[in-house]
Amino acid sequence: MFPSLASRAVHALWRRVQQAGAVTAERPGPYAFRRIGTGTRLAFPQGTIFGEPWIEIGDHCIVGQEATLTAGMMPGLDLGPDSVLRLGNGVVLGRGSHLVADTTVDIGDEVFCGPYVYITSTNHSYDDPSRPVGKQWPRTAPVSVGPGSWLGAGAVVLPGARLGRNVVVAAGAVVRGEIPDHAVVAGAPAKIVRRLDPEAGWQPPLRTPPPEPVPEGVSAAELLALARLSRPPAGSPPSAASGG
Repeated sequence: MFPSLASRAVHALWRRVQQAGAVTAERPGPYAFRRIGTGTRLAFPQGTIFGEPWIEIGDHCIVGQEATLTAGMMPGLDLGPDSVLRLGNGVVLGRGSHLVADTTVDIGDEVFCGPYVYITSTNHSYDDPSRPVGKQWPRTAPVSVGPGSWLGAGAVVLPGARLGRNVVVAAGAVVRGEIPDHAVVAGAPAKIVRRLDPEAGWQPPLRTPPPEPVPEGVSAAELLALARLSRPPAGSPPSAASGG
């Protein structure tokens, strides 16, 4: 009995800590962001965050636990009058993701990132063979991710990358260079594996039919009721339509 009660107490306490530690516009905690929009929430615990005066986060964004948001190479630098790291409205950043902006990183509206996505404007250089790579001055180049894009788990976006609108980045892909609108990229280095042709549609063609959208005006309660009605009664034999 006691272990069960202790477990419940620990979980209840942790939920309260998560609620109290979440960062919002109304409760920014120790962070002085240039802007944090309405309805935006940074889950607790947060990852490494610094350079907040040069970070803008739009409205209704979700930033997962242990996500890193940094502007500048280290805390305490004066980065000038303009924002360095910008997240548009409705951005979703998965757990453990890293946005590292030593120069401009611009994430468009409604970009969705899976867990452990890494986007950086900085890369190590190795020009001098006599010095350790980690001690050589890095190279930086601006990065932009177009609105409506989706980045799968573990994707890496390197300095200088420019992703267009509604780009799909496969899990684990390593992206550099320019990616056009409505393209799907995969691999390391990432290559285009599918594109949208204005006349012919997706090329190569999609192998699965599009999902049927939920009709407008249908509430969540109505969907749950419909799901219950479609279930066979408990103990009834499977029908022929179900493959039984």
